[in-house]
Amino acid sequence: MMTLAQRANEPDYLALIDVFEACFFDSYRTRLVAGTDEPYYQPGADGEPHQIVFAHGFFSSALHEIAHWCIAGEARRQQFDYGYWYEPDGRTPEQQRLFEQVEVKPQAIEWLFCVCSGRKFQVSVDNLNALESGAEIDRNAFTENVRAQFNAYVANGWPQRAAQFAAALANHYGQPWPVQAQPAVVAKHNQGDLL
Repeated sequence: MMTLAQRANEPDYLALIDVFEACFFDSYRTRLVAGTDEPYYQPGADGEPHQIVFAHGFFSSALHEIAHWCIAGEARRQQFDYGYWYEPDGRTPEQQRLFEQVEVKPQAIEWLFCVCSGRKFQVSVDNLNALESGAEIDRNAFTENVRAQFNAYVANGWPQRAAQFAAALANHYGQPWPVQAQPAVVAKHNQGDLL
């Protein structure tokens, strides 16, 4: 487990890279990589490892991209960016609705990762130019949808890779595991104290 002094002297994302590598490189030949611009997933070719590339060295970007990887099936992990569509900022109301439907599960998993690394979580509606496109953003409703998915995972179990990585994060950062075995942690989390 990392001491507070060690944590203070280490760029945040380096620990994530190390924890991810220890969890998944041998079994999935996948690396977490700090990128400079937009995040993406690159399947490996010609024996090269797969790469989860997160934006600008941002801790939250890394957690979010790992969450997507944790729920992507084998076929999706063979496609660039898992074969998903991505409509950039300025989505129409219908595009925003679809975006939020697709994002509920990864953001619930990202929330778990935040709890396990001692970080605050905030949903991302990822549409800063919503007013220009006519999309109305209801951040509170989306947050409640993500919270409901988080609670469903608590009740029914987390995806295997998500649980493995979250447990490694909790161990690395000295955080309690937020599951039914520790209802006080879940209750505190469910009340939005970590938002």
